[in-house]
Amino acid sequence: MKSIIIIGGGIVGLSTAYFLQKDGHQVTVIDKSDITSGASFVNAGYITPSHIIPIASPGMISKGLKMMFNSASPFYMKPRWDTDFFKWSWYFHKSATKAKVEKAIPVIKDINLLSRDLFEQIKASGDLGEFQLERKGLLMLYKTQKSYDHEMEIAQKVSFQGLEVRELNKSQLNEIEPNIQIDAEGAIHYECDGHTTPAEIMPKMVAYLISVGVSIKTNEEVLDMNVVANKVKEIRTSKAVYFPDEVVLAAGSWSGELAKKLNFKLPLQAGKGYRINVSRPTGITMPAVLMESSMAVTPMQGFTRFAGTMEFSGINDYIRKERVAAIANGAKKFYPELEINAEERAAAKTGMRPVTPDGLPYIGKSQQVKNLTYATGHAMMGWSLGPATGKLVSELISNKKTAMDLSPFNPERKFN
Repeated sequence: MKSIIIIGGGIVGLSTAYFLQKDGHQVTVIDKSDITSGASFVNAGYITPSHIIPIASPGMISKGLKMMFNSASPFYMKPRWDTDFFKWSWYFHKSATKAKVEKAIPVIKDINLLSRDLFEQIKASGDLGEFQLERKGLLMLYKTQKSYDHEMEIAQKVSFQGLEVRELNKSQLNEIEPNIQIDAEGAIHYECDGHTTPAEIMPKMVAYLISVGVSIKTNEEVLDMNVVANKVKEIRTSKAVYFPDEVVLAAGSWSGELAKKLNFKLPLQAGKGYRINVSRPTGITMPAVLMESSMAVTPMQGFTRFAGTMEFSGINDYIRKERVAAIANGAKKFYPELEINAEERAAAKTGMRPVTPDGLPYIGKSQQVKNLTYATGHAMMGWSLGPATGKLVSELISNKKTAMDLSPFNPERKFN
């Protein structure tokens, strides 16, 4: 049994605690918040084996540059003087090649399938009680031939990987979603995907972990880490001092700053996402990505969630009203009967997603600090990949054979 400190109480940190305690370790989770907000609460709740294309793909940098001065655009990079951001952008550019994307596809598929199975195992265990976990698939709704052609190219890759996908025309779309008018030419239906309600699962996970002896420290910030003989010997927080056997860095967008305390530069940028919840009935029963609006729609427990955008503007919780309006307006373009009102817009929330230069997360042991394991950098797949990451980290720390090869996720990989 090892004494393990997990820095970060998002879905990745909590999933890691879940599997480590099952392996018999003494686990403490430290989070600077009260674990009621952030990316693990404001995401689309998707479990997406179909999302096999990493964010670092050809054309994304030029798209970002074109949108740089439009703060309402789906992919917004705020102009700023930041050497870390410049380096990250260069690494992103170097990673966004066709060859690297093709290499990443089976890796992303495999870790997503592992995570989907683990979500189902967690539900079947009864540890968290009842929670929403549905496999209705994901609709990619399109209006134009250009969007259709783009998505069909991905759908063929998804199908080649052995995942379930089919095309839906307008009448088939109306059959599958009969209770709301949809203004779209059709959809690609990724039947392999599932969805959940994150704000339902997160508190249940916290409650379960506490019940089995995991120590959850909230509103406690890690201030410093003391490394002696290539090991973290001491973690000093705003409230206490800890002496762990092992440390897991799962602090999401804050992981880069914490890595600096260990004299390691972890290329990572915070990508801000937004969400609007509509608690009244909408008639929407199928999760969907509205392609031309670059946003996601999810029917959750008690509300419908509209989420999206990727904003690179540093770590902050500032809400840009123009981005909230873009989500509301984007939804109306596909669901003409739906009007997201001022009150619903005013209650919009944001979350910071940790984005690596190549779109693959950092999962693995540090070579420099022997008792440190990284579990961060999941970008828009953090929710989807939480359980898989937790399981893989637990296997590493417990000296078990890992469920998949972790070399593509090497946290100290080079991007040149």
